[in-house]
Amino acid sequence: MNRLSGKTCFVTGAAQGIGRSIVERFLAEGASVIAADLHFPESVAGSAQLRLITLDVTDPAAVNAAAVAYPDVSVLVNCVGYVADGTVLDCSPDEFDRSLAVNTRSMMLTIQAFLPAMLARQQGSIINFASVVSSVMAAPNRFAYATSKAAVIGLTMSVARDFIAQGIRCNSISPGTTETPSLHERFAASGDVAAARAAFVARQPMGRLGQVGEIAATAVLLASDEAAFMSGTNIIIDGGMSL
Repeated sequence: MNRLSGKTCFVTGAAQGIGRSIVERFLAEGASVIAADLHFPESVAGSAQLRLITLDVTDPAAVNAAAVAYPDVSVLVNCVGYVADGTVLDCSPDEFDRSLAVNTRSMMLTIQAFLPAMLARQQGSIINFASVVSSVMAAPNRFAYATSKAAVIGLTMSVARDFIAQGIRCNSISPGTTETPSLHERFAASGDVAAARAAFVARQPMGRLGQVGEIAATAVLLASDEAAFMSGTNIIIDGGMSL
């Protein structure tokens, strides 16, 4: 407990799934958290330790305003994500641009906004969410998604290298298939939830899907001082999917 005591953490994509689990784990570890998303369910309420803000991370002005409002952020977690379906032949320029805007460009915007204050303090941890479907491995019908998430890994390494001597750590997490509301929506969209779930589980060597808490635990590590010697690393949490 209290591994994050004294830290102020800004988490995007915080309303549900992995992002929400990270917020809960950070709070349990003593952090103050600013949770950002487009919408929050009524079941999520703010507190002295948790501030909820509505934020479109693809809007540069809104992101910059958030950084001005919260200048004491020491941990930035970029957890937004959009999963586009289809091959390169199915992908329109607009769909490709949306994938890059949400999955990659948003991280550039948040890092540009929050990094200067971290540099002024000579301390900060940036955690970007990539995916095992990226430069790590391919998956069917994930062209735009994989391209954008591969870019996240390159972005992470570049930021890590440029600011490593100035007290900044930047790492990425690449989850495999994880139980989230977004995944459940894709199951439902298939028209056969049971068959869709079975297909996803079948490609997991462990015979099960990942749980959001398992991903959040690694985010706690990267946010904490225990990971002070880690930067530029992409941590794969996929139940052996990419082996």
